[in-house]
Amino acid sequence: MSEYLVVAGMSGAGRSTAAATLEDLGWFVIDNMPSALISKVSELVNGTGSEMKRVAFVVGRGGGDLDDVLPAVDSLKAGRNRVRILFLDAADDVLIRRFEGTRRRHPQEARGVEESITEERKLLSDIRDRADLVVDTGELNVNQLRTRLMEAFSGEDESGTMRSSILSFGFKYGVPTDVDLMFDCRFLPNPYWDESLRTHSGLEAPVRDYVLSRPETTEFLDHLDGLLAMLIPAYIREGKSYLTVAMGCTGGRHRSVVLSEELAVRLDAHGMPTTVFHRDIER
Repeated sequence: MSEYLVVAGMSGAGRSTAAATLEDLGWFVIDNMPSALISKVSELVNGTGSEMKRVAFVVGRGGGDLDDVLPAVDSLKAGRNRVRILFLDAADDVLIRRFEGTRRRHPQEARGVEESITEERKLLSDIRDRADLVVDTGELNVNQLRTRLMEAFSGEDESGTMRSSILSFGFKYGVPTDVDLMFDCRFLPNPYWDESLRTHSGLEAPVRDYVLSRPETTEFLDHLDGLLAMLIPAYIREGKSYLTVAMGCTGGRHRSVVLSEELAVRLDAHGMPTTVFHRDIER
């Protein structure tokens, strides 16, 4: 069975970084090929003697043939291939700053950058709705985006098992928009107010012990474990490829980090391959 990934997203949201990262992971990446030809490429990939097993199509540069993307995806799925869509997104104000900072022309070539982004978002709405994984790159630098994608697409087995990703974040830096479930950890005592713990992170034993020693932490994790035990089989039955859970605290450095790491252990116990990404731990 061949594996295909369609990479789409807003211009300026990181498709070039995604393409380079996937190539480094061993994917055969085809950038800006007409979507109508995807099925033709799949015939070559699935042909006798082909050594290409993981192929990524980067689509949507300049709008072009976006209407052909989803029919091409459906055609690949009909051939019993493993097919997923990755969508890279960012808030409009972030995209505007990126284009103004680089002085690049927006591929949509509307009257201005803002109008071009609005038009592109409309054109991509159906693809975004069908995406298996949406990554909001607005708060990520290039290295963080690369790390996030490597965690999502490296070391995968071919069983099609749903994969989980846990994101810790700080509410003061903005709420992530690319997650399925979000939980607020700010009800727990904050290690920040203990001067001996302030400079440490949730990856270090003193902070971890402080957070996990609280009875409300254990109670919260136990309830969350029960909730996920109910939700995970339902998501799998619906054919979901990825489950992204966000854990937030005030600054994204202490409580949310500890709980994300602990939740990963519990998800592993449910048989789910899990990666953890700490968005704001270095802030």
